[in-house]
Amino acid sequence: MPNELGRRERRRLEIRDRLYTAAIELIVERGFEAATMDEIAERADVARATAFNHYPQKAAFLYEWGQRRRERVAEVMAAEQAEQLSAGERLRRYLGVLAELNTASRRATVTLMDASLRLGDALREPSLDLKLAELVDAGRAAGEFRSDVDSTQAGTLLAAAYFTAVLRWIGAEPEPFDLPKYLDGMLDMVLRGLVM
Repeated sequence: MPNELGRRERRRLEIRDRLYTAAIELIVERGFEAATMDEIAERADVARATAFNHYPQKAAFLYEWGQRRRERVAEVMAAEQAEQLSAGERLRRYLGVLAELNTASRRATVTLMDASLRLGDALREPSLDLKLAELVDAGRAAGEFRSDVDSTQAGTLLAAAYFTAVLRWIGAEPEPFDLPKYLDGMLDMVLRGLVM
């Protein structure tokens, strides 16, 4: 019986992944509003009801896109053993990997970030804020950052700066500035406030 449950779970995850891939492809090709759940289900080769069972709303694909990006950053940082870096350098690398993901898939980032900011919960959902606050908190605990710094506020500030930079970066063609360099400069300013 446990083997059967494992097989069922693997099948469920495989269907969910097909739906996600189909949705992202269609949204990038046609735009968020134009891509329909029926088309997503058809491209993923599943029933419409199955699509809604996995993703009750089309905006759920946007949330998952952001979540998968954060998971990818965590994978890269783990592979690079970033926990051995100073807290400031971990923050720099975290934002740097996000910037690299954005620039490597600019067309997808333009479409999906725009939709996430307009229709999703990118600015209300605190996942990025919390991760950045965690990195700031580690810096406080290690004595690298001021002890009176509010980690939650610092995480919110960094996340807001990130989203503002990306929003400006996706708002013009060709890209108006080098996103990794821009985020790096922004982080330098924030780090001065965290350390002094």
